Amino acid sequence: MSTHAQTISQPNPKRWKALALLCFANFLVMMDSAIIQIALPSIQETLGYSQENLQWVMSAFLIFFGGFLLLGGRLADLFGNRRIFNLGVIILIVSSLFAGLAWNEMSLNAFRAIQGLASAFIAPAALSLIMVLFSKSKEMGKALAFWGLSGAAGGALGIVLGGVITQILGWRWTLLIYVPLGIIVLILSPMLLQKAGRKASGRVDYIGAILVTVSSMLIVYGIVTAEHSGWQSVNTILPLAIGAILLVVFIIIQSRIKEPLLPLSIFKTPNLSIGNVSVFLIAASWFPMVYILVLYLQQVLQLSPFVGAMAMLPMPIFMALFMILIAEKVMEKFGIKKTMITGFILLGAGGILFSQTATVDGNYWTNVLLASLIASLGNALAYLPATTASVSEVESERSGIASGLYNTFYQIGSAVGLAIIVAIAGAATVSSTAQSSVVALNEGFQQAFFWGGIIAFVGAVLALLFTRKPKRGKSNSPQ
Repeated sequence: MSTHAQTISQPNPKRWKALALLCFANFLVMMDSAIIQIALPSIQETLGYSQENLQWVMSAFLIFFGGFLLLGGRLADLFGNRRIFNLGVIILIVSSLFAGLAWNEMSLNAFRAIQGLASAFIAPAALSLIMVLFSKSKEMGKALAFWGLSGAAGGALGIVLGGVITQILGWRWTLLIYVPLGIIVLILSPMLLQKAGRKASGRVDYIGAILVTVSSMLIVYGIVTAEHSGWQSVNTILPLAIGAILLVVFIIIQSRIKEPLLPLSIFKTPNLSIGNVSVFLIAASWFPMVYILVLYLQQVLQLSPFVGAMAMLPMPIFMALFMILIAEKVMEKFGIKKTMITGFILLGAGGILFSQTATVDGNYWTNVLLASLIASLGNALAYLPATTASVSEVESERSGIASGLYNTFYQIGSAVGLAIIVAIAGAATVSSTAQSSVVALNEGFQQAFFWGGIIAFVGAVLALLFTRKPKRGKSNSPQ
């Protein structure tokens, strides 16, 4: 065998350091949507937001993040994963600086949106780089476990860090902190990340990019608006309807042009479709569960924002232990299908248990901890095989678009799940006959936990029906 052939077949010696950097970048991206939550009251006081408009600090980020993910993935395939990753980090640094220095609500909303655009470039490029680094390697499962953990930890620890930073340094540092952290990533990137080998040939499908971006943004906008305006409001129905029409037009165009933004043939990849649907349902169950739990701890159990944030800390710790020590071994022994079904059932059981134990006179140790443990184990067991199914069997030149697709399903799942669960909680609270407002509020939270669990059970049924065992020899992912 030639020296060149050996070099190609041998794994990258820097792959684990590179993985650590990419997971850190993913941690930052996922933290960006959570770190600012506890700071919202301080932002409102400083910049004069109305209660209704305060949502846009979160929504501007989520809409641009979800809207540009497919384009970010395609650009990574065409121009190189590392180049688009670094471009995203640069945009994140600059936008975070100006967001931290925001002088009114319009400026903060605009720079939060640009942060979302930066994240839409970083996330698919980073996951694609991991797929290239660990392709044809039995270590792919462990690498994806670390990737999943970094995202989950970013969302959970973001709430904790947001509380600490806001209390000690002020809300602006929940945004300014991305400047030094982003610079560190940018310095380490050329040392640890290899340039893309074979890039996809072709050009950017600009019409498709515009259609899917506008469609995604309108759908996410409609879902976010539904939380406040209601599902029957024109402000909700119109963007959802237009977004759906544009999505159909996008799919028709993609099926007919030579160089589409999203090659529909990618859905022929074994288990890619059920993997993405599963990621959607995991996000739609887990993200609202964490959100409602934060509210329950503060508004029902009356914990302070800081103590409530610290009470969330065991969940990412559980996730770390379960994702690294248990999920990968279980998937290796029992395969993608059984692991995913088990994970969904446990995640659902965690939601149902929360709906029974989250009481007005409860306490953290007896009413929250056990359900947190079960839900965290379920999330770990479902997330790893769903991620593996979504990306592991895609050709390397399509890894960027597969990563963009996966991240899009996760973000849309989070937004859809949150809007639906919050609407259910609100309706249950309003219709409650309880004399106490706290009891009525808690009844809404219990319904939210219950239906979050039901979403996970739907995932278990779909995983049972549609997950297929990959053909032997075709993939290095777990059978």
